[in-house]
Amino acid sequence: MFDGYDSCSEDTSSSSSSEESEEEVAPLPSNLPIIKNNGQVYTYPDGKSGMATCEMCGMVGVRDAFYSKTKRFCSVSCSRSYSSNSKKASILARLQGKPPTKKAKVLQKQPLVAKLAAYAQYQATLQNQAKTKAGNMAVSMEGFSWGNYINSNSFIAAPVTCFKHAPMGTCWGDISENVRVEVPNTDCSLPTKVFWIAGIVKLAGYNALLRYEGFENDSGLDFWCNICGSDIHPVGWCAASGKPLVPPRTIQHKYTNWKAFLVKRLTGAKTLPPDFSQKVSESMQYPFKPCMRVEVVDKRHLCRTRVAVVESVIGGRLRLVYEDSEDRTDDFWCHMHSPLIHHIGWSRSIGHRFKRSDITKKQDGHFDTPPHLFAKVKEVDQSGEWFKEGMKLEAIDPLNLSTICVATIRKVLADGFLMIGIDGSEAADGSDWFCYHATSPSIFPVGFCEINMIELTPPRGYTKLPFKWFDYLRETGSIAAPVKLFNKDVPNHGFRVGMKLEAVDLMEPRLICVATVTRIIHRLLRIHFDGWEEEYDQWVDCESPDLYPVGWCQLTGYQLQPPASQSSRESQSGSSKQKKKAKSQQYKGHKKMTTLQLKEELIDGEDYNFLQGASDQESNGSANFYIKQEP
Repeated sequence: MFDGYDSCSEDTSSSSSSEESEEEVAPLPSNLPIIKNNGQVYTYPDGKSGMATCEMCGMVGVRDAFYSKTKRFCSVSCSRSYSSNSKKASILARLQGKPPTKKAKVLQKQPLVAKLAAYAQYQATLQNQAKTKAGNMAVSMEGFSWGNYINSNSFIAAPVTCFKHAPMGTCWGDISENVRVEVPNTDCSLPTKVFWIAGIVKLAGYNALLRYEGFENDSGLDFWCNICGSDIHPVGWCAASGKPLVPPRTIQHKYTNWKAFLVKRLTGAKTLPPDFSQKVSESMQYPFKPCMRVEVVDKRHLCRTRVAVVESVIGGRLRLVYEDSEDRTDDFWCHMHSPLIHHIGWSRSIGHRFKRSDITKKQDGHFDTPPHLFAKVKEVDQSGEWFKEGMKLEAIDPLNLSTICVATIRKVLADGFLMIGIDGSEAADGSDWFCYHATSPSIFPVGFCEINMIELTPPRGYTKLPFKWFDYLRETGSIAAPVKLFNKDVPNHGFRVGMKLEAVDLMEPRLICVATVTRIIHRLLRIHFDGWEEEYDQWVDCESPDLYPVGWCQLTGYQLQPPASQSSRESQSGSSKQKKKAKSQQYKGHKKMTTLQLKEELIDGEDYNFLQGASDQESNGSANFYIKQEP
């Protein structure tokens, strides 16, 4: 593992030739921090040195690791940049940013090290210009950086293992603090990319705060990077790839034998699996492809579905364009595992409403998505006691996801699907009914909100406040849906209150925002969008495909919406964030009833035991949520 590391104290020299002339290369000073493969200066049988110097940038390394048959260049880029007219003139032209002059001809007599120093200074200038440009771009995006945001506020991010649908969500392994990786060394004046060992100081989703080996407790050069990025490698990668390991310039004086230092520091340390990058690549391969046809909820009429075509796929998220959209701007964003999309023919098979398109045949290139690619729902037995039309329950309002409302089952479909309406705000034609599966984590039995101290939104226009389920059921001549029919599974999801993540704004699903978990009711999470008022919060299931680890947007190339500032909140208050369902002034519920009141007013003691079991386990992510309590 350590064959690629060595002390920096050896002197090396090499000769190099060009097509027109030969030049004697000055020996490199002993303290130049270049580490050679196996710590040796190779010699060939004819006695020539096994080291070579790049004719483009002056980098010294093992001849066998150099590019091309002639071994004249350290990399493809150097080979391509080399000018056959005059390598000295070419280098000096880049250094000065203009054609060679008489002064350049004098400068070409300088030793190689001086040229390297000048070239390094030139590269540093370019990097500073690039950083300035990037900084200006960052300012235009409100200057948001996950690393700075987390460090300055001591935030904690939800671990990648909480997101099974995200890349590496099921194979993250033991990646944690103190894991060592090989990363580019940015504290270096050499003109080519070199690497060094760094350890993880802090993890935040995919992002890691890294510290170069040798800095001990000095955090001066700590930096954030995405662990799944292309420049992050397991320890040993440089040795296997023939890449130089160079200690940072700031600390290169601390040790004379860096190989011994690394052997001591890395013995027994953990690193990334050898196939980590391959796993990352495989986990970012998605079966959905452009031109696939699906059935998806009609965003203007929730009670029905429409045919849409996959326009693009980013990180498993689909941009769907409704097939009958004339200008292809009528679109809808969702994840490929979303419960809102289905295979062609799904609506007919279960009795769901479907908007027939004027398009009589599939357009060229479009094809139906294979049914097996869609998320599977749990099979249910509808032969015994089952949901019936008119039964009451509590449900997350899909048009106002910050509220859980009094709701009614309006229609029972096949395969366990239910059409549900929000009491007091339904359209006369039922166009705002929405489809939930019986096992959906977004529907709850009567009394769930009261037991768990969640504000229940009563029917619009209901005047007998505070709202009491017992009175309402009696007044409407209704019955509550049996508690035992609801989903009782609670995974050990790992979320905790205060954790940061990236979340889809489901009222504007093309947007992914900086967000925080503010409440946990077993598998139900309250998601708050940083910088926005609580009225824009969303109740979301812990396994929702619309939640992602910190760094997901950077990894997939998706645009992340930073926390809203006061000015942006005011400017957008009348636009994109005004997405809540149009309702008159609504009562947001009453404080929790006493336990005795609730127990008396529920349908039977079994319901109370079920719900009380939920309340006792709040916020601990436990899977024992629905254990029946003895009276």
